[in-house]
Amino acid sequence: GGDHTITYPILQALAAKHGPVGLVHVDAHTDTGAGALGEKIYHGSTFRRCAEEGLLDCGRVVQIGIRGSSYEPDPYKYCREQGFRVVPAEQCWMKSLEPLMREVREQLGDKPMYISFDIDGLDPAYAPGTGTPEIAGLTPAQALEIIRGCKGLNIVGCDLVEVAPIYDVSGNTALLGANLLFEMLCVLPGVKTL
Repeated sequence: GGDHTITYPILQALAAKHGPVGLVHVDAHTDTGAGALGEKIYHGSTFRRCAEEGLLDCGRVVQIGIRGSSYEPDPYKYCREQGFRVVPAEQCWMKSLEPLMREVREQLGDKPMYISFDIDGLDPAYAPGTGTPEIAGLTPAQALEIIRGCKGLNIVGCDLVEVAPIYDVSGNTALLGANLLFEMLCVLPGVKTL
């Protein structure tokens, strides 16, 4: 729940315990903006603030499903400079993400990592109830492949953000979000599933 700023204090607490963590970040946006309306902390700056504070193990950050509007001519420049791997949505279209997740698992290794899932990473055809929808996003099946692809990693926490009930007239976004959170709980270390 909440907007993506909630991930910032969570990662502060996790980094205090584990040191810098890896990150699987599913989103339509990189959330690495410098600021907005004179504020440094907002839902579009979360991962810039985290990188600046050393909360992330930047060589173990993967952002998946990125697309949509930007204020920069090279919207992934900051991410690349930090060492993040950016996987734009168009690299995910019409294919299974299992091969990608094998690469991600190898990149993340066995050190602590976090999953942060913005519901707008999914196409608004499936999840319209969000404040910043962007067309041409991921499918629910691809979302499951990403989450299930994290099973066995050293997951120290996870979140699902940006569900906006006021825009969710069908209830589909809430249903999808709840199921994705359930899937995240199922891949946490020590959880036994069938």
